[in-house]
Amino acid sequence: MGNLDKYKGIIPAFYACYDDEGNVSPERVRALTQYFIDKGVKGVYVNGSSGECIYQGVEERKVIIENVMAVAKGKLTVINHVACNNTKDSVELAKHSESVGVDAIASIPPIYFRLPEYSIAAYWNAISEAAPNTDFVIYNIPQLAGTALTMSLFAEMMKNPRVVAVKNSSMPTQDIQMFKAAGKAAKGEFVVFNGPDEQFVAGRAIGADGGIGGTYGVMPELFLKLNYLIAAGEREKATELQYDINEIIYKMCSSHANMYAVAKEILRINENLDLGGVRLPLENLQEADKAIAKEAADMVKEAKAKYL
Repeated sequence: MGNLDKYKGIIPAFYACYDDEGNVSPERVRALTQYFIDKGVKGVYVNGSSGECIYQGVEERKVIIENVMAVAKGKLTVINHVACNNTKDSVELAKHSESVGVDAIASIPPIYFRLPEYSIAAYWNAISEAAPNTDFVIYNIPQLAGTALTMSLFAEMMKNPRVVAVKNSSMPTQDIQMFKAAGKAAKGEFVVFNGPDEQFVAGRAIGADGGIGGTYGVMPELFLKLNYLIAAGEREKATELQYDINEIIYKMCSSHANMYAVAKEILRINENLDLGGVRLPLENLQEADKAIAKEAADMVKEAKAKYL
């Protein structure tokens, strides 16, 4: 286990980048990577939920991480989510991730079938073994994966020396406390990421070392400021900013279109960054959704003017 400080901070979840025909765009992947470097975030979490990973093929996901790494070049901590719904493809992506030099790989549990904990542990360990020189991050998102990271499964995974962190996207902040305490007891140092963007302040207060989030990308400066206020002990200001961030998130989630389609439209409006749409069956923007995205984009600009 190396220095884990590289994982502590604001790590936006990387959006899927498509061309006008809906194919993965290496050029737009590189542009988004440079955008995050310019914003000064700690790193990026690639090919996860925000990256629409379950709607992409193995080769597409390889192209994405290759182009992220071509630009990141040590300027960002890169965590690549490699889970597929079978061990073979996940192992292939893990090997590839190590070959291109990512800092860590991550994985949700297999979805659809309700597997016993020993099968989930075997799945995660097989992925980790395929990248023996790379850190491993467990991704706990029971509301989507259908399987929760229990403390018994967590204890089993602590036997794997490459497991250095949990990305915790379950809603109870107590889960962060439990994983942090048990991880520290087992390994001395252990990282827990806050997942739900709307409770970043609460997650950090109870022990999260930073966060990985799907809305960070449209307002990285606000989350960087939020993290700073927490570290500085300015609780009231942090809470006020969290409330304003949450209003932006609620607006983003109020459209007919998928939230990530709205996020990409905000980036097009505010940053002149074109990442394409989202992949079906995710819903792309309809005309009425564009007005909602414009409102959200304006809210981001207003919050920046207020806090930065």
